[in-house]
Amino acid sequence: MRQMAESLVVIPTYKERENIGLMIDKVMSLPDEFDILVVEDNSPDGTADIVFEKMKSFPNRLFMEQRKGKLGLGTAYVHGFKWALAKSYQFIFEIDADFSHNPEDLSRLLDACKNQGAELAIGSRYVRGVNVVNWPMSRVLMSYFASIYVRMITGIKIHDATAGFKCFRRNVLEKILSEPVRFVGYAFQIEMKFKSVHYGFNVQEVPIIFTDRTRGESKMSRGIFREAVFGVIWLKIWSLFHKGKTT
Repeated sequence: MRQMAESLVVIPTYKERENIGLMIDKVMSLPDEFDILVVEDNSPDGTADIVFEKMKSFPNRLFMEQRKGKLGLGTAYVHGFKWALAKSYQFIFEIDADFSHNPEDLSRLLDACKNQGAELAIGSRYVRGVNVVNWPMSRVLMSYFASIYVRMITGIKIHDATAGFKCFRRNVLEKILSEPVRFVGYAFQIEMKFKSVHYGFNVQEVPIIFTDRTRGESKMSRGIFREAVFGVIWLKIWSLFHKGKTT
């Protein structure tokens, strides 16, 4: 029987039929061994059917958790993280299904956590200038200044506060998930980073190039940005009543 891999890549999906099969094949072809968990939110386009078919090719490496509907990115990741912790994975990754994150960079995030002391490694668009391809300038500016806003309000020194490409050591998730995670959209990504810093974990940014999706539909909405704006203020207030890591 195959020994379980150390690393699990969590991929939330909703209407990603055009991308998910290609993403699975790419991750499985990498020299480092990654298992995959797809958290599928009842896509109407047959995304789950593609995953089921791929599971035949990658038994005991590709898994799927199906939910009843589109319940939010944050809840999908929390579902996947708890599943990973129950299965004893040591390194747990977030990645988008749409190839905006280059799957080959998974190995660089793993190296940061496994060999360079990081407990949270962030695939960062802004740690070395602005490394974004195919986004309209308005979107680039909104994302870039959102991270500046987060740094100003919270005091954390992370350049890409809204990044959704990350590797957690399991001890980070064990701590953060021991209490409720409040947010579900962009603010979820900020919350996970903020709490990692607040509790004293070693957070490192790994420079990546972000490329906007070429297939499928963006899930961005005004509500997600609104949640992030007010969520940052809530996190700062939360930190005043929750003691950080002192050792």
